[in-house]
Amino acid sequence: MLGNRLAGVCAKIGAHTPRTDVVAAANAAQEAGTDLIVTLGGGSVTDAAKMVGLCLGNEITEPSQLDSYRARIAADGTARRPEVKSPSVRSIAIPTTLSAGEYTASAGCTDTARHVKESYSHPMMMPRTVILDPDVSVHTPEWLFLSTGIRAVDHAVEDICSINGQPIAEGASYHALRLLGSGLPAVKTDPANIEARLDCQIGAWMSMVGSQTGVSKGASHGIGHVLGGTAGVPHGYTSCVMLPHALRFNHPVNAGKQARVSEALGRPDEPAAEVVAELIAGLGLPTRLRDVGVKPEQLDLIAEGSMHDRWVHTNPRKIDGPAVIRTLLNAAW
Repeated sequence: MLGNRLAGVCAKIGAHTPRTDVVAAANAAQEAGTDLIVTLGGGSVTDAAKMVGLCLGNEITEPSQLDSYRARIAADGTARRPEVKSPSVRSIAIPTTLSAGEYTASAGCTDTARHVKESYSHPMMMPRTVILDPDVSVHTPEWLFLSTGIRAVDHAVEDICSINGQPIAEGASYHALRLLGSGLPAVKTDPANIEARLDCQIGAWMSMVGSQTGVSKGASHGIGHVLGGTAGVPHGYTSCVMLPHALRFNHPVNAGKQARVSEALGRPDEPAAEVVAELIAGLGLPTRLRDVGVKPEQLDLIAEGSMHDRWVHTNPRKIDGPAVIRTLLNAAW
């Protein structure tokens, strides 16, 4: 349909947005004279477009050059983000999953040599336009659509429970949980239910209001980033296996906020961890680390790596070292 406006097509972006794939796409875009990127796909593809823009704007042609632009998070949580020039090419995103990265100005990109997923950001990395089309999502594998929906649930839950939440984010997150809590089971029951799919897409969008307004996430997100980059766990599955355990761990310090989660999901008198766990199980999604390919010998590495993720350090209940992370991993094993 684009005719001679189509400069080229890139159809090779691996899960968790590998550096090698990103730089190859950026070099191809440079050669084609690309002036706009349109993405059709999930979070890895959306993040790839952001990274291609960063590469083009900063003259990056080799994967190793990305070392100079990644955020560096120390084990004590202190962060250093290098200066990044504005991306020279913007994007339009047509998401086919629910992980909702299209609403942020940051991207996760995996260094496949060190098996670490790293963060990159610039205000202009955010897509210029997002198009929500539930008909497109019909082609997404069921496990991927539903599991990324739980990723969106994770956004909303950790924003409601955040140490620095605020009313607008909480209101949006509350409504996101209402839409996702009914929409995901409806899609599971009837994959052709387009209205339910659109509810899920809108819920995913609303789940990102907290991210847009500076609300900090917690351990489910922090550990999830490392599970993805280090152990290759799909993005949505990281939330499926970690969110209920993060809620149980945090319950002693934020029971009141967790009650809002249960209320939004329609079960106000039950513990949020159990409500979320039953939602995940009811969708037929995995609930244990062993079920998503994590090996026992990886647990210590994941625990140590998690201390270098910023969201671990803003978890509602303080996490002061890898041993605490290991306790959470053991519970999820």
